[in-house]
Amino acid sequence: MPKTNNNIAVIGAGTMGRGIAQVFAQSGFEAYMFDAYPEALTSASAQINKMLDRAVEKGRVTAEDATATKGRLHYVENLSDIGTQPLVVEAATEKLDIKIAILQEAQQHLTTDGILASNTSSISITQLAATVDHPERFIGMHFFNPVPLMKLVEVVRGLQTSDETAQRTIEIAQAVGKTAVSCNDHPGFVSNRILMPMINEAIFTLQDGVAEPKAIDDIMTLGMNHPMGPLALADLIGLDVCLHIMEVIFRDLGEDRYRPCPTLRKYVAAGRLGRKSKRGFYSYE
Repeated sequence: MPKTNNNIAVIGAGTMGRGIAQVFAQSGFEAYMFDAYPEALTSASAQINKMLDRAVEKGRVTAEDATATKGRLHYVENLSDIGTQPLVVEAATEKLDIKIAILQEAQQHLTTDGILASNTSSISITQLAATVDHPERFIGMHFFNPVPLMKLVEVVRGLQTSDETAQRTIEIAQAVGKTAVSCNDHPGFVSNRILMPMINEAIFTLQDGVAEPKAIDDIMTLGMNHPMGPLALADLIGLDVCLHIMEVIFRDLGEDRYRPCPTLRKYVAAGRLGRKSKRGFYSYE
């Protein structure tokens, strides 16, 4: 069974889950990753190893550190094999029923004072906390893609999150080299309440024929000093994810300014999801 000191368990081995596990393993944590689909674990292992090997080639980490990191990553096919952990981070798909089912199982693998966190980018932390036994020890840890490179962790407090849980979560984020910024639970939190309407408005701008995708992105990168244009960023995030977040914000706040652009819906319906499907507002073939 895993040790209970300096450990973490991550549930979900997709892009975000594997990035979170990698960051913790690089910082000296024993990181246990579970996914209901074994092929997701295989893919996560291959992707993490590829990233670490590339980092060695570029001189960002030593070969010894990369090998040590790989040794601290544990890919488990049964949830029971994650043992008892002081921190469990849920990083599954953005569907409420799936997250609730996972969290109710995951809480059984916490130490007596363990923290249960969700990496959700849009679902209410208060709503999720209401489904577990200790809502005072439930919190949002919203990492950003790509996790190994992005410094921010948006620490989202639910209505019942205790001060102690919030402080410990901030300290944990800092221990893995992240900058933790705290906010309260609200549709979209801070990051996506501001970012997603901007992306949505960029799609409306495209829909209205104001400019082509590259022109829209160039104006925002060169004129506003953004590191990436909103349409390219949407492709990176995933257009399905953008649509889901806009739907949550629109549903919960009810204001027309948060209405998802019809073109966004059309692209998602067509399977043009961005980088992960090789085509979105740009082609990645």
